[in-house]
Amino acid sequence: MIDEIGFERLTTAMVAERAGASIGTVYRYFPDRIAVVEALAIRSTQRLAERFLSALDESGAGSWQEACDALVDATVEMYRTEPGFRAIRFGDAADTGSRDAEDRMAALGAAVSQVLHDRFGFPAGERVARTWVVLAESAHAVIARAMRDRSAPDTALIEEYRTMSRAHLEAVVAAS
Repeated sequence: MIDEIGFERLTTAMVAERAGASIGTVYRYFPDRIAVVEALAIRSTQRLAERFLSALDESGAGSWQEACDALVDATVEMYRTEPGFRAIRFGDAADTGSRDAEDRMAALGAAVSQVLHDRFGFPAGERVARTWVVLAESAHAVIARAMRDRSAPDTALIEEYRTMSRAHLEAVVAAS
């Protein structure tokens, strides 16, 4: 529904109707529409992390650069297939007025950083953590734009993001 009408127009009554549940049932689990969106964001963050790890294992990535490509691919796939993923902008806490989104993005970035550190010796530290925030926020902006038409994504735009993020990460690694 968020994909169809956007967050601003979403109501708990709409959620109940689409789910085939009573409004009372929805309110039992979610006090308001923001809680529904937060739950969707949590689920989407978890699924992205799972898809990244699967993509990383399936790709046989031998370097952090290849692992980053797997992360971009997993994110693009989420935009293509996961209902609500693009619309919730789960990296943008301003959409819901919650800082939970910022915490989720930081946690996701920390998890990616830890995987790259453990598997490929990728450096850690404050600058690296900040870099993951910058890359996550910019990824969602660029990929959302590239996936405006899911049937004909702008793959050139996605490749520009991949090139930009890799160059930035290489600069951070060189400075570490």
